[in-house]
Amino acid sequence: MQATVYRSTGSWYILKNDKGEFLNARLKGKLKIKGITSTNPIAVGDVVELDEDAEEDSFVISKIYDRKNYINRVSPHNKNLHHIVASNLDQSLLFATLKDPKTSFGFIDRFLVTSEAYKVPAIIVFNKCDLYTDDEQQKFEAAQQRYEAIGYKIMKMSIQQKIGIDAVKNLLANKITLLSGHSGVGKSTFINEVFPELLLRTQEVSDWSGKGLHTTTFAEMFDLPTGGSIIDTPGIREMGLVDVPQHELAQYFPEMRAVMNNCKFNDCVHYNEPGCAVKAAVNDGVISEERYTSYLTIKDTIEDKLY
Repeated sequence: MQATVYRSTGSWYILKNDKGEFLNARLKGKLKIKGITSTNPIAVGDVVELDEDAEEDSFVISKIYDRKNYINRVSPHNKNLHHIVASNLDQSLLFATLKDPKTSFGFIDRFLVTSEAYKVPAIIVFNKCDLYTDDEQQKFEAAQQRYEAIGYKIMKMSIQQKIGIDAVKNLLANKITLLSGHSGVGKSTFINEVFPELLLRTQEVSDWSGKGLHTTTFAEMFDLPTGGSIIDTPGIREMGLVDVPQHELAQYFPEMRAVMNNCKFNDCVHYNEPGCAVKAAVNDGVISEERYTSYLTIKDTIEDKLY
């Protein structure tokens, strides 16, 4: 029997079968998935095969079907391992805030690189716009111009003031959408707007640290009344890249990908090589200095391994 994983707690899983029934299941022995070595062999969004376990009066997961895609990150517990956030996605929504808490543009760019690497279309939702001073408004407008120029959809929303909520909701219909971002940016509050009956726990941002507090412990999928599903995930403090070597990083910056074939050298990493088309585009204002600086920062954090 086929079923889709809706919730993962690490040892037991909640799944939904083709009849719309929710079932509990565990892994069958040491399930190995070809090409995937992660801290969690099964992720929310996976389509799996279930077998009945007569002795336990439950089900076991005996097979995982090929994933269309997935979002991956460095494990928060071990930087040498990685963790699959969710799989089989149509799009990802990154919730970002310019204050209470502040989302860095470096974090945003890392998320976009990950989405590009795993072929998941990404949308950035700037929440809490009711808190903007003139300074935050200018930062938002600059970010909107910067990201929309390279093809990303930018949304502005305030759940408290009921601004832009319907526009974000309309993006979700008939799609499987990953919701991600730091703790405290409003993911759970937004889900409570979409599903008032769920009453997900929400917490205020920590006064002493300015950082969000974790409210979601496990990734979980919810079906939308309009069709499609959303996957809520625990707040991410850092977005460590997985399996992105230095020489491939520029491919996941759309504005660099558009010009990098014009570089003089095939192995150009767009740092100090002569005849670099990317650096020329930065100098000409075609590529933003902020994005180029972000590229260099990310590149420096990637170990220069031989691939």
